[in-house]
Amino acid sequence: MSIQTATANGVLTIEIARPDKKNALTIAMYEAMSQALSAALADNAVRAVLITGQPGLFTAGNDLQDFMQRPPTGDDSPTVQFMYALLNFEKPVIAAVTGAAVGIGVTMLLHCDLVYVSEDAQLSMPFVSLGLVPEFGSSVILPRLLGHVKASEALLLGKAFSGADAVKLGIAAAALPAPEVLAHARRVAERFNDLPAAAVRDAKRLMRAGTKDAVLAAMRAEAEVFLQRLSSPEAKEAFEAFFQRRKPNFRQF
Repeated sequence: MSIQTATANGVLTIEIARPDKKNALTIAMYEAMSQALSAALADNAVRAVLITGQPGLFTAGNDLQDFMQRPPTGDDSPTVQFMYALLNFEKPVIAAVTGAAVGIGVTMLLHCDLVYVSEDAQLSMPFVSLGLVPEFGSSVILPRLLGHVKASEALLLGKAFSGADAVKLGIAAAALPAPEVLAHARRVAERFNDLPAAAVRDAKRLMRAGTKDAVLAAMRAEAEVFLQRLSSPEAKEAFEAFFQRRKPNFRQF
């Protein structure tokens, strides 16, 4: 399955555990994460969720081979179901990120409430270089958060940025030495045991209410274009080049 879950001291930990494949996410892994979020929401003993990867590796994004076999074609797709599960999750979500976070490995952080990264983490969103477009509402969240120019560097050029830069950009709350990230994030998650749960949920809902409609609209628009792009000549060239381990040739189009 490659998704490990455990509950301790009021915190459900969702661990992406597929290091032999750089923690690349499969359909089955999206299903497991969605189920874990649903279980955490229903369990009154769970006060917060902590999402993490392996030491030195958060996730390389989608497993492209698995992704192409079962691409997201609608709201019933496990990938999309996970997106909505995280978007609508009422309890606090904390992320602990070390090493590489790619694609949805970054965009999912935009829907977490508190994000802690290693100083040397490398975050990137190479959607366009794959002939695709941004997803998970990032096309509206990032320009609002970073400004159009910085968002263009991240989304159009796919420019990678460090954990320290993620803090400066407002994506992460703090950057720490890699060995300290997970323990720090867990301590923060456990603080919600001492806070009134209903007040926390209400506060989270109010904080996100002003942008949620725009994010939902962006996700629907992104999904429509994303699906079209999957069958485009540019995307086919990008994916073929990836599997053939060569540089794609987009000048032919």
